[in-house]
Amino acid sequence: MRRRPTAWWGGALIALTFAVLLIHGYHPLAEDGGLYVAGVEWRLNPSLFPRLTEFVSEHLGFSIFAPTIAAITRTTHLPLLLVLFIINLASIALTLTAARAILQRVTPNQRAQLAGIATLAAVWTVPVAGTSLMLMDPYVTARSFSTPLSLWAIAFALDDWRDNSPSRAGCIFAIALAAAFHPLMAGYALGLILVLRTLRSRRRTLLLSILAALTFAAAAILQARAPTESAAIALAAKSRYYWFLSQWHWYELFGLIGPILVLLALRRRKQLGLGSCSTMLCDASILYGCFATALTLVFAHEHFQAHIVARLQPLRAFLPIYIVMFLMLGTSLQQLCERAFSLSSVRFYTRFAMIPILLSTALGMFIAQRNEFPASAHVELPWRLQNSPNPWVRAFLWCYDNTPQDALFAVDANYITTPGEDAQTFRAIAHRSVLPDFSKDGGEAAITPRLADEWLSGSTAQLNLDQQTASQLREHLALYGVNWVILRSDAPAALTCPYDNNLLKACKLYP
Repeated sequence: MRRRPTAWWGGALIALTFAVLLIHGYHPLAEDGGLYVAGVEWRLNPSLFPRLTEFVSEHLGFSIFAPTIAAITRTTHLPLLLVLFIINLASIALTLTAARAILQRVTPNQRAQLAGIATLAAVWTVPVAGTSLMLMDPYVTARSFSTPLSLWAIAFALDDWRDNSPSRAGCIFAIALAAAFHPLMAGYALGLILVLRTLRSRRRTLLLSILAALTFAAAAILQARAPTESAAIALAAKSRYYWFLSQWHWYELFGLIGPILVLLALRRRKQLGLGSCSTMLCDASILYGCFATALTLVFAHEHFQAHIVARLQPLRAFLPIYIVMFLMLGTSLQQLCERAFSLSSVRFYTRFAMIPILLSTALGMFIAQRNEFPASAHVELPWRLQNSPNPWVRAFLWCYDNTPQDALFAVDANYITTPGEDAQTFRAIAHRSVLPDFSKDGGEAAITPRLADEWLSGSTAQLNLDQQTASQLREHLALYGVNWVILRSDAPAALTCPYDNNLLKACKLYP
């Protein structure tokens, strides 16, 4: 039987890449994107962020992300924001290509493969249960590299390895490179691969039991030997509510149960036209999800005196599980439609059966992303940053242009979560030092306990800045050497404020 040509896959990949960009948006300096970008900026110019530098530099030792982006920027002589934009598009294309590599091992049906990766494109920024992760981010982070590399490793793990098998070498190389960018996420992808490979063994029950027992024993030893945490470290850990299942909302708990139920349904490969690899992939994902949930239930509790296992965030294992679920779901639905309507009179229309579902899903995700970033452009192009409609961004940009590089700022501790701020990060935009905020810097302190004391002290000092007088501000901030503050325009403090955009003002703390 003659195989269909595959030249159209290149066009489909390009179309889906730009569809992801247009549907889900792009916000390079928001959320975790801003944290990573500040690290790259510091790599490019170590004189930046002379105060509280550790909140920029501390995480850089665990990843080659910042050195890699900095090296690309220096080599190409392109602006950093343009480099990030190009890398964002490349990471989308690489992820979709890796997703197809998985689906090629699941089914030979190319329309079903396309439906699977189109489903992934449609749900690109969907939250992963209550883990505070999105499937993929609308900005560049270390996960922009580790996720597609992990998917390639999973694809190679589905192959029948033999002696000196290229697939085995490809799997090892891909997961090792993923670990160089994001060790934690690569580790959880490796866990799924280990389960997947174990299922291929004749002694899979025994090997799975040993694997589970060793992991639980290691977690128990870590937890038992962990020293009691200080009040600041414990508070930083408890500020990450998503580490603890007892603090999840009911709909977030469904985010753990739902994928398991979907994958259980998709195991019926005879009805859905999928190959044996699909059953193995579903089984591995189900077992791995249950295992990660059990580990969290046993070892991640907010009332423990130490939170070392919670700090490892075992439920991040659901990121590759979610990707597998959506790929399998899209592929299965397409093949189900083709099998259900196999009459020649309607066979042509089954090629497009998934389009209404994909369009409605994409529309819902587009609306969700616009609601998430209402004050910012949907696609924040690098050459349009100076014309941002977001008043917070404009205030931060003024600080970049008009304040000394060694200035130390104070901004309300909860500014990142203020409605209309859109989680735009001060450091990445203003290139200036700032006292730690509660949200993003709190995340840094939670995973790096030695930052906890500085985080707690600095974020506490920035509570309710907009309600304080000038003398109160000076009293509370003098200890830290703060010399500039960002306040609401209607704040009562009588300070010299050379910038005011009717929402925010930038003020000198001292004349």
